Amino acid sequence: MGYFNSALANSSGVNTFDSPVCGGGLSHNGKFSYGYASSVGKRSAMEDFYETRIDGVDGEIVGLFGVFDGHGGVRAAEYVKQHLFSNLINHPKFISDTKSAIADAYNHTDSEFLRSESNQSRDAGSTASTAILVGDRLLVANVGDSRAVICRGGNGEITLLQHDFVFLIDNRIFGYYYSIAVSRDHKPDQTDERQRIEDAGGFVMWAGNFDLRTKIFITVVLSLYVLGRCYAGTWRVGGVLAVSRAFGDRLLKQYVVADPEIQEEVVDGSLEFLILASDGLWDVVSNEEAVAMVKPIDNPEQAAKSLLQEASQRGSADNITCVVVRFLGSSSNVEEQ
Repeated sequence: MGYFNSALANSSGVNTFDSPVCGGGLSHNGKFSYGYASSVGKRSAMEDFYETRIDGVDGEIVGLFGVFDGHGGVRAAEYVKQHLFSNLINHPKFISDTKSAIADAYNHTDSEFLRSESNQSRDAGSTASTAILVGDRLLVANVGDSRAVICRGGNGEITLLQHDFVFLIDNRIFGYYYSIAVSRDHKPDQTDERQRIEDAGGFVMWAGNFDLRTKIFITVVLSLYVLGRCYAGTWRVGGVLAVSRAFGDRLLKQYVVADPEIQEEVVDGSLEFLILASDGLWDVVSNEEAVAMVKPIDNPEQAAKSLLQEASQRGSADNITCVVVRFLGSSSNVEEQ
């Protein structure tokens, strides 16, 4: 939910068209290709942002990919898109200690955004699901409910229940692939997230079931923040926000942190591709279905467009943004070439 870079955008960078914006590219070393597709969907405004960037740091070719889903307007998602990756690659420990650099960059970007918002009367926030490629390492960092999923494949003896799909010849298994979620959606009703919020003095409630105490809290303490934003049907921090971690959200910052969860994967012959997407995709398409749709499509831009079109056809009510990164050194891609 936000606006994004595109040849189809106007001079301010705001997408003014209903048709999806899409594109892609190839890394300088030929090790990975990527594609993206983004659409306002059924929403009246676009609050999704994305970033696809290839850079050089200390002689390393680095890939940086992100999906940023804004709420309360575009300000937070726009800011994170513009500053997060620059803050990251300029971190002195980016190569030597990438995980700590990512955590520092997330929190520094959040702090800087909040400082820039000092004169704003209404809060804005954003998720961030990012993937950083450095050498043979893939580091996925996540805040909020955008999601990252990878596909791995291989050969040999397997247990059917452990894998999404298998390939058979004469009823003999000769290959398989499966989906792995490499990020966790940050929702307020998760046991550890709820405990963290309550330990900080906050509360989590099902939106719509307002008792007197909650009504007073929302009206007096958060009146500017929640104006027009209390929708029934999900667990929310303070009865307001449906994610438990995010950039921005100044009035809830004590509870809604920007500390990323980071997962590292080895880029080897079994890693085929990565999907990053906002919840406009994941609300209607499962991890396994997304992997199955992307698997036969070599062109990552076309794969991202196919995911977007499928989500739209299934009735997604949100902005939809998808980024697909295909690893060209995987055993599957080498065999196909």
